[in-house]
Amino acid sequence: MSTQMLRARAGEITPEIEMVARNEQRSPEEIRQGVASGTIVIPANRGHQGLRPVGIGRTLRTKVNVNLGASSLVHFVDEELEKVRLALALGADALMDLSTGVEVREIRTRILAECWRPLGTVPIYEAPMIAPDVSELDASDLLRIVERQAQEGVDFMTIHAGLLRRHVPLLGQRRIPVVSRGGALILHWMQRRNAENPWYDRFDDLLSIAREYDVTLSLGDGLRPGCLHDATDAAQLGELQVLGELVRRCRAAGVQAMVEGPGHIPLDQIERNMRLEREWCDDAPFYVLGPVVADCAPGYDHITGAVGGAWAAWHGAAMLCYVTPAEHLGLPTLQDVREGLIAFKIAAHAADVARGIPGARERDDRIAFARVHMDWAGQFENALDPDAARQRHAAYNARAGRSASEGQDYCTMCGPNFCPMRLVKPTDHVSARTADVPAHSR
Repeated sequence: MSTQMLRARAGEITPEIEMVARNEQRSPEEIRQGVASGTIVIPANRGHQGLRPVGIGRTLRTKVNVNLGASSLVHFVDEELEKVRLALALGADALMDLSTGVEVREIRTRILAECWRPLGTVPIYEAPMIAPDVSELDASDLLRIVERQAQEGVDFMTIHAGLLRRHVPLLGQRRIPVVSRGGALILHWMQRRNAENPWYDRFDDLLSIAREYDVTLSLGDGLRPGCLHDATDAAQLGELQVLGELVRRCRAAGVQAMVEGPGHIPLDQIERNMRLEREWCDDAPFYVLGPVVADCAPGYDHITGAVGGAWAAWHGAAMLCYVTPAEHLGLPTLQDVREGLIAFKIAAHAADVARGIPGARERDDRIAFARVHMDWAGQFENALDPDAARQRHAAYNARAGRSASEGQDYCTMCGPNFCPMRLVKPTDHVSARTADVPAHSR
């Protein structure tokens, strides 16, 4: 069957292209051309029921992905489903189920049933459920995992196909050789079998599966740097060049592809990383983890990542993978998911406003009008996290001994006599309250 890319090349404007164009405030033809060329991807497995597709590409609104999933030590499935619901309610553009060490198929099935945004996986995470030592599986076993997940409806898959044997000696120059779980599993497989990367060797077979189900391949960065010391080194850049080769093979086969990127990167190196990916990978959508711009803030890595994410999006990253306060410390809680997602939505939004993305500043303008008129309901309606804003406002009022209905024309920061909004009133009243908030801004 045909893929979004092949249908776009044939001149067809698919329902998915129509929806993306509407949400992005672009013309369907512009989206069609981007999908046809591969600079925009629409992860949309034909088997994913109820999917509301999104477009991912440098010229579009910056997307934010949420990682979740159980581990061998913490596997409360109902809590993971709560994370799915929370992420969707707060505006996540895509989700990835990274469950390991448990009944990953059952969890994935339940998440797919709840998830109406594109869902991604890392197929090799399922391998230890079949054989505790992944090297006991051959390449055909790994491909069967990919095909099964494609049949279930997974929209995009991280495949670490760019890590090759020739890159391994370069890891000796690093402080942290490998931080990618998928990259480490593949490297272990290669070393135990004394063989080349099976994803690379069998890439044509991967393409056949992806084309059949229209799965978008997210070409993983198994050698992404895990600390600032290792950033933009020979291993990372060597893998990136191979990923560029794989992007071209995907496009030749009519398979959608995006490229995953670092990782831990000093702020001054982010622009170069974004530029190199664009040049070497022919402007394939770049999907970056963070980047985290400081190693010294465990517990606050949602902030170090969001700082890097805003800068990366400004320089062309198409999708940001959020980082939570639990990064480097443990499996995220529900609150960690909330804080990480909101931090990265702020980063993506700030970059989109700066880039002049159509509609990006609409909610900012509405909230500005609401503030000048002390329209608290209007402020909350247009906030990225309305519940948090309402709760904080109520708590600050309670601390001052005021009820929710008291002092609605000033807050506890300035009080009635120092409030600029009371001292200098606007000449024209423009209501900021509106129900007409674009769906992509909710």
